[in-house]
Amino acid sequence: MYLPAGHFIPYRSSQLHYFVWGSGPRILFAFHGYGESASSFAFIGEALAPDFTLVVIDLPFHGRTDWKEGLSFAPDQLYTLMQDIATRLPSDAASRWGLVGYSMGGRIVLQLVENYPEQFTRLILLAPDGLKVNFWYRIATQTSLGNLLFRWTMRRPGWLIFLLRLCHALHLANPGIYKFAVHHIDDRRVRKDLYTRWTTMHKFKPRLAAIAAIIRRQQLPVHLVYGKYDRVIRWEQAEKFRGRGIADHCRLILLDTGHQLLRPQFLSDILPLIEA
Repeated sequence: MYLPAGHFIPYRSSQLHYFVWGSGPRILFAFHGYGESASSFAFIGEALAPDFTLVVIDLPFHGRTDWKEGLSFAPDQLYTLMQDIATRLPSDAASRWGLVGYSMGGRIVLQLVENYPEQFTRLILLAPDGLKVNFWYRIATQTSLGNLLFRWTMRRPGWLIFLLRLCHALHLANPGIYKFAVHHIDDRRVRKDLYTRWTTMHKFKPRLAAIAAIIRRQQLPVHLVYGKYDRVIRWEQAEKFRGRGIADHCRLILLDTGHQLLRPQFLSDILPLIEA
């Protein structure tokens, strides 16, 4: 895997890290999933046609980004940083960009489109978060009381681990969600990262009705790619989204796998969508 030299862009007291693959005029910004980094897109960056430039940003508390602005990262902050990065790209770079988002990165893409609908040319959403409102995530990150309980639980998780294992034994818990939750709760460091990262991204809360209206109005091409056996983010969410009157602009692709779509074996499925 080839990783180009990384770049840093300052923001207040912070340094945001990003990679750039290619130097073509067609610009793509991509966003990684939870616990991953910009390097996750390396196999795509290496394979892109020469008329593309792929920019992948390390989100706060991920990769090499050094975020010192507290537990908050807003869409307008990200968009400002994207604009600053765009000024560093070749002078013939397009003024409008495509967006690619995997998992948590999908929620970021949806929010950017809602806030800046005229800026983007198309969306490639890979097993995207954001198409279904997770009740517990909303309580933990969008309410003061819920966030206090979330922080307390990440410090003293015994009761939650017991409850999760009980629900799993009684077949009341989604196996994929159970596996994810236990992995992120059993380890103290991982729990701290979970609280920090989830809380920091709490301002990314896309409104699906507004986004569907934008897609219809602008006839914005959208590709939704899911793993057929994904138990964390299920492909049925995409069908419900397409049912908002955007089926003509929104294509659903199912791959014979689970949640992990950013893998070289899926390059032949993903790359044509990105380069379309």
